[in-house]
Formats: sequence, structure tokens, C-alpha cells
Amino acid sequence: MRSVRWQTSALVWMACAAAQVQAQQQSQGDTAPPAVAPLFEQPGVLTPRGKLVLEPSAQFGYSSSNRVVLVGYTIIPALLIGLVDVREIKRNTLTGAVSLRYGLSNRAEVELKLPYVYRTDSTVSRELFTGTGVDKVFETSGKGVGDAELALRYQLNQGAPDRPYYVAGLRVKSRTGTDPFKVVTDCSKRCVGPDATGTGLPLELPTGSGFYAVQPSLTWLYASDPAILFGGISYLYNFKRSNVNRKVLNGEWEPLGTVAPGDVAGFNFGMGLALNDKALISFGYDHSSIARTRQNGVPVPGSVRTQLGTLLMGLSYRLSDKRTINIAVGAGLTRDTPDVQLSIRMPLSL
Repeated sequence: MRSVRWQTSALVWMACAAAQVQAQQQSQGDTAPPAVAPLFEQPGVLTPRGKLVLEPSAQFGYSSSNRVVLVGYTIIPALLIGLVDVREIKRNTLTGAVSLRYGLSNRAEVELKLPYVYRTDSTVSRELFTGTGVDKVFETSGKGVGDAELALRYQLNQGAPDRPYYVAGLRVKSRTGTDPFKVVTDCSKRCVGPDATGTGLPLELPTGSGFYAVQPSLTWLYASDPAILFGGISYLYNFKRSNVNRKVLNGEWEPLGTVAPGDVAGFNFGMGLALNDKALISFGYDHSSIARTRQNGVPVPGSVRTQLGTLLMGLSYRLSDKRTINIAVGAGLTRDTPDVQLSIRMPLSL
């Protein structure tokens, strides 16, 4: 019952700094460098007034984790009386999305993102000391429309070669995806409590978080030839839900009461380097701290503050004046972070 990774699936690059640098270079007769390859789910290059940008994208994420549960008691640290439940979980997530960005002015833009999600989970478990060495495999999947997002970004200052640019952003996430509380869970009546039955695993994976959320952010960008330095901070606030019920087997519902996912505080930083007049590489680090999830005002058992750290590398290549392809690869540095993330974006100016 942890807040869905609103990963931290838009962008921190040069934003308006890139546009200003390009304009200055073009006025001097130089070829403008491409925008820094997008790495983070944060503001990107601001769209000029009256211009429309269509951006199809695809993102793949893979994560695996091992869990050992001791069901019993110990006489001494080396001797266990009971069962040892060993589980290995592998998750694959593929998200395709279409984004539309429109320039409201030379300092403001609005963006609408419509995602489609396909997910698969495989859980391999084995109960030791039960007289069998056979692994049990539980597989489930889910596909459908994800949570639509609306974002507004505004350049706070004019900026200059000797001072940074600042871009403020506000993103709002909806609940258009499949609700995690409405998919059937493998429990007869309850998944928690003394009379819990079943594995507690969903028979179908949700495609949305089930909660509305809002995320303010602030990004800074500084041009230091030949590099562009950038960074940002953000805070994701999840709105709690009351009278939540979870769907279990036989069409029954398990009452959960009021559920409040943990908020997410994040920061990121990095730099971009131009290789030539068409290609540019970016390096960055993204970190998110997720607070504990609460149910009826009390922290959910087993829910703890989680730290997500990702090291990212991106490549941007300008195909033409109106088309650019951006590729980013992320590697998880903490246990709860996806092992690998790969995203491809192709913004097209209309």
C-alpha cells in the first residue's frame, strides 16, 4: 500500500536556458546545439508562444527483489522452529504515452500527458522444511490506460550567461488508471488481521495509483560553456481517500477505512555536454524519499520511509529542425529502486 512510483514517467534539461543560448548563437551565425537529453520527470525546454509540440514516448522498467520470511521462533540465533518462506519477485513495466505541450507565452507552457501501461509480475516462492523442494510460481499482469497528468511551467526570471534560469512547475495527477483497490486480491474475506486467508497478491495488476496527487517543483539551469548545469527540487502530495474498500474473492469487499499514501520529497542534479551541433549527452542523479503510508491515521504495518536513488545517462540527437530523439537509461542505486529504466522520447514541433 505504498504510493505508486510517479517516477520521478517530463523533464530537467536546459529549459529556457537552452532556448536563450540557441537564440544568442543563431544571432551570431552559429549553429545552435541540441537540448540536453531529458533525464527526469521534471520540466523540460519551454515551448515558444503559440507553438505546439507532440511527444510520443515509451518507458521500460525492470526490478527484482528477494524476500525471506521466518514463520516461527528461534531457540538460539542459529536454530529456527517453524517455516522459512523464500520469495523472489520480478516486475516488468512498459508505459507508452503521448504528451502535448503548448506555449502560452515565451515564459509559460502547459502540458497534457496520456499514458498506457502494461505490467507483469512473477513471484517465485518456496517453503523450506516442508518436505518439498518445488518452487511455486504466481504470475499476474495488467494493462490499460494510466493516470493522466496536467502540468504548468513558468520561467521566473530572464536569466543571462552569468546567472541561472529558474523554472517553477506544477503537476496534477488524476485517477484515470485502474484502481489498485478494485482489482481482485487472492483473499477469501480478508487480507489482513487474524482471520486473513490467501496470499494477498492481486490477480490483476492496477495501471494507476488510485489517488489524486499534486507536485510543485523548482528547477534551475546554468549555462557554463561547454556544459549546462541543472538541478531541481520537488514535493509530491498524495490526497488521502476515505471509505476505501479492497475487492477480494467471491465478489466480497474488505473495508480499509481511510488510506493516506506517503508524500514524496525529491531532488536531482546533473549536467549536459554538447558533442557536436546535433548530439549531446547528459549525466544526472535523481533521489526520492517516500514517507510511510497511513491507514486510519496509523502507519501501515511494514511500511517504512523508502529511499529511491537513480543514476541516469541520456543522449539527445537532433534529426531535423522539428524533430529530436532522446534516449535515457537509469540504474537503481538503492534496493527499492527499479534495477534498470529505459526511456525513448521523440518530440515533434507542429
